[in-house]
Amino acid sequence: MTDRSDNSNIAFQGAIGAYSHLACQQAYPAMRPLHCETFDAAFEAVQLEKAALAMIPIENSLAGRVADIHHLMPHSKLHIVAEHFQRVVHNLLAPKGATVDGLTTVHSHIHALSQCRELISELGLKTVVHADTAGAAADIAKHGDTSQAAIASALAAQSYGLDTLRAGIEDAEHNTTRFVVLAREPIELDRVGGPTITTFVFRVRNVPAALYKALGGFATNGVNMLKLESYMLDGNFTATQFYADIEGHPAQPPVARALEELGFYTHNVDILGTYPANPFRHQNGRPEGL
Repeated sequence: MTDRSDNSNIAFQGAIGAYSHLACQQAYPAMRPLHCETFDAAFEAVQLEKAALAMIPIENSLAGRVADIHHLMPHSKLHIVAEHFQRVVHNLLAPKGATVDGLTTVHSHIHALSQCRELISELGLKTVVHADTAGAAADIAKHGDTSQAAIASALAAQSYGLDTLRAGIEDAEHNTTRFVVLAREPIELDRVGGPTITTFVFRVRNVPAALYKALGGFATNGVNMLKLESYMLDGNFTATQFYADIEGHPAQPPVARALEELGFYTHNVDILGTYPANPFRHQNGRPEGL
């Protein structure tokens, strides 16, 4: 992690030119992106006031949930204050002088490689998996081998001086990553100030029908649940934690009643944030925008 220490910074995990870096630029163009090696380091940058915000990917429309984030966020004690949807446009990048016909191998993150299968198959390229897309681009630029290419963002091409041989090579046009923006303090939202998302985690009691009863309050109070995911705690098969997104503000009576009923059947309910719903959710008549 680079060492700047002012609140004009926004932290992200990954190499310079990563899609998280691009998300920072697009959502907060006036802030300085702060590169961090790990998600823990990005959280710590905010906790230690080296950054005001952290831009954290939470799910992708093709690859699904980003590993470990659901575990890490509750322990960070940070608060979700916004969400951002980033369209993922993959590009075939190579050193200066390279041509498509001269390529033999393509490097990238495993998800990026799987999301560009059609072009990789068409060109008959061997694949090499890297930890991230931008790191793959950096390696290609460092070695300068014109038979080697990377799949990464346009920002990565700009950052490492690579040529774009093909743009927009992803198989699916809806490839989009949802990010959450974390801060040290929650934001104050008017409960009638527009579409709102509330995110929380909870663990139900280990009794029959506990989950069914816990969620009943959302149905009976007309609260729309946008997402519900489960994951194990500490490798314990009987300790399952749930991550949920709902529409609404905890101060709104229907949401307050639903959360109160949830509390009857859970060990704990930890609200991670209440924040404005991004307009992307309602584009083209597709509620989730994906």
